[in-house]
Amino acid sequence: MGLYQYYLLSVMLLLPALCYSHYTSTYSRATYYGSPDSLGTPSTLTNDPVDDSSAGACGFGEYGRTVNDANVAGVSRLWKNGTGCGACYQVRCKVPQLCTDYGVYVVVTDYGEGDKTDFILSPRAYGRMALPDKSAELYSYGVVNVEFRRVPCWYKGYNLQFKVHENSRYPHYLAIAILYVAGQNDVLAVEIWQEDYQEWVAMRRAFGAVFDISSPPEGAISLRFQVSGSAGLTWVVANNAIPSDWKAGVAYESEIQLK
Repeated sequence: MGLYQYYLLSVMLLLPALCYSHYTSTYSRATYYGSPDSLGTPSTLTNDPVDDSSAGACGFGEYGRTVNDANVAGVSRLWKNGTGCGACYQVRCKVPQLCTDYGVYVVVTDYGEGDKTDFILSPRAYGRMALPDKSAELYSYGVVNVEFRRVPCWYKGYNLQFKVHENSRYPHYLAIAILYVAGQNDVLAVEIWQEDYQEWVAMRRAFGAVFDISSPPEGAISLRFQVSGSAGLTWVVANNAIPSDWKAGVAYESEIQLK
């Protein structure tokens, strides 16, 4: 199969397995963090080209604040050295007089440790666990017992996107994060195609979901990424994923959908 084709077979093999979620729930605790607008982690950026934790430890920036209608969370035990970024969970609180049976679906966009908690939710997500007119009382608890389970992510109307991180410096330093990873998939590795050497070169996981490389190749950039999901380990190729005149802070949409 040539370089300038998608590995459609790999993607197709993922589809049947991703229709199912893990129905086993785990008991834990959840709290919420302070946010003036009830959204995700503030996206104020630093000048550090390696670590930009003030934009969320996953490195998602504004996407991490607003994705999934700002129903997002920071995690610790589920962090998995950054591979947990972008995972989706159903979280249900165990205070029946205050909480719905449905709970809330959240996307992991940050790292956070609390008082024996697995989830530090955005204020919006925390409040959405509550019954109508009970959110204020639920907020007053501060920390609640919950049960949670991993579920497939679903982003209606969005294909997978490759975002050039804000701290990238054209043309000498490229850092990317992969957005809208649907299904129950973890991105384990990213490689970039070096045309001069006719080989794939590994990008470094700089932090969270951000992968980087110094002196990226000239021209349009082709990437491949390794996915761990219900179908096992699979490489997915995106040719010309990022244009030759790429710009920091811009997300480039692909034709790939994992679902």
